[in-house]
This record gives sequence, C-alpha cells and structure tokens, in this order.
Amino acid sequence: MEEDDNELQSQLEEFAKQLSKKIEKLNLLLLLNGPYDKSNCILDIHAGAGGTEACDWAIMLYRMYTRWCERKNYKIELLDYQEGEETGIKSVSMLIKGMNAYGYLKTEKGVHRLVRLSPFDANNRRHTSFASVEVTPEINQDTNIEIDEKDLKIDVYRSSGCGGQGVNTTDSAVRITHLPTKTVVTCQNERSQIQNKEQALKVLKNKLLIKKLEQQTEELNQIKGAQKNIEFGSQIRSYVMHPYSMVKDHRTNTETSNVDKVLDGNIDMFIEDNLKKGL
Repeated sequence: MEEDDNELQSQLEEFAKQLSKKIEKLNLLLLLNGPYDKSNCILDIHAGAGGTEACDWAIMLYRMYTRWCERKNYKIELLDYQEGEETGIKSVSMLIKGMNAYGYLKTEKGVHRLVRLSPFDANNRRHTSFASVEVTPEINQDTNIEIDEKDLKIDVYRSSGCGGQGVNTTDSAVRITHLPTKTVVTCQNERSQIQNKEQALKVLKNKLLIKKLEQQTEELNQIKGAQKNIEFGSQIRSYVMHPYSMVKDHRTNTETSNVDKVLDGNIDMFIEDNLKKGL
C-alpha cells in the first residue's frame, strides 16, 4: 500500500506540473491581444558600424531567429539577403509565417549588442558589435496608406546569392525608397522584376502604416505625459562572451549565462518576460 501511495503521489505531482505549464502557456497567449499580434511578420536585421565584426554578428542573429522559427514550426520566406564584403551579412529581410509570429517577435525590435574576443583580430582583442532588428506585421487587408509615385525612388539591381538560401540571382531585385520618410525596402526573392516590385510595395505599406501608428501612440503618450520610449534603435539586449558569459535583456533584467543556448534560438525566456511586462 505504501508503494501504491508513493506512485499515486508521484503521478499527482507530475499532473500538477503539466497543468501548471498549460496554464502558464494559456496566460501567455492571453497577452497576445494586440491588433496584429496573430499576424505573420517581417523581420529585418541590419549590421551596425564595424565592418566585418558587425556583419558576422548580423548573421549570428539571423541564425538565432532561424533556429527559433524552426522550434515554433514557423516558415521563413527570404525577401532580401545582402552579403558582407568579407563574411556575414550587411542585412537580411524575411517574412515569418505562423500564428502569433508578430506577437512574439515584436519584443525583439531594437539594437542587439555583442561583446567577444574577435576571431578576426590577430591580436585576439575584445570587440563590441551592434546590429539592429526591425519587426513589422504583415497586414493583408487594405492599409488605407496612399503612396504617391513621385515620392518613390525605385532602383533595380542584380540579386546577390547567399549560399543556397534560395534567392534569385538575376537583374530583377528591386529597392524602393520612400523619400518623405527615408524608408527603404528591398525584395529579390521573386523571379521577375514586377513580382519583386509588388512584394516590395506591400512591405513598404506595412512599414508606413506602423510608422503612422507609432506616431499616433507617441502623440497620445505626450498628451498623457507618459515616458515610454518607442523609438526604434534603443539598445535592448547584450550578449557578452568575454570576460564572462551572459545574455541580459535591459528592459526586464532577465539574464542567463548560457550564451550558446540563446544564440541557438532559445530566446523564449526573453520574449515571455517582455510580454508579461507589457513591452
């Protein structure tokens, strides 16, 4: 009877543990209540100043988000991929498809900082690199954003291959600059210039809509006297590999010493803590 009681106790503890995890997951889903949280999203990574170091850091982030998407069973459609001169990438733009993709990844928007002993420095000195991440929802319905053709600068160029990433390598890549806002979008994934232009215009409308919404939010916060910073480019997280190991989110103070695990796509702890804090 004692053995049966111990087994029952063990089963009840396991059941309680599983139930707690399910409740926590449901509570997290309840936080994804924004107008676009359930949407697909467009995630852009741009290497900061620093040449080779920054380009290598940008591709490390690209790999991190790719691994995270694989764990979530999200699909990635590469829109643009610009290789670095020596290694890594200057920038990458990808459409991430899956339920709540924007809701989760919106908390990743900002500047990511890496500190490490440089593999590109013959003297093995410590370097600091920066890369920016921009996240916008894919908005399928009419965005009511009017774009005047006179406000657009459209460039066509040869797509750059990226080691089997599936990007077309013909003279069909399109770069569109919205002159009033200096917003730049590029697309080289499609096979024709017309298709790339249509995709780029769609991405541009999404970005302009988000800029409009952020401006409205900022104006509302000023009226209310709120101090919340919504500026793109604020540093959000540091990844330190030397002289110690630590990844720290500066908004929630969430941190871990397992840098390799984070760079392998295990970023849920940061995303979840930011959602719980309402960021």
